[in-house]
Amino acid sequence: MLVVPVKEGENIERALKKYKKKYEKTGIMRELRSRKEFEKPSVTERQQKIKAAYKQRMRSAEI
Repeated sequence: MLVVPVKEGENIERALKKYKKKYEKTGIMRELRSRKEFEKPSVTERQQKIKAAYKQRMRSAEI
């Protein structure tokens, strides 16, 4: 369970923003989406390789 401490006089929108940020960091939604359908390990591995190649290209382009 996520707990977001709210200070005296703090805006509700700010507290909601903190809650949403904490919720995103837990990765619950990502996990739910990944469990929605089964994906073969080979497909997952291929996607990871494609992402890694993309990241490497972006890093080499920066330098």
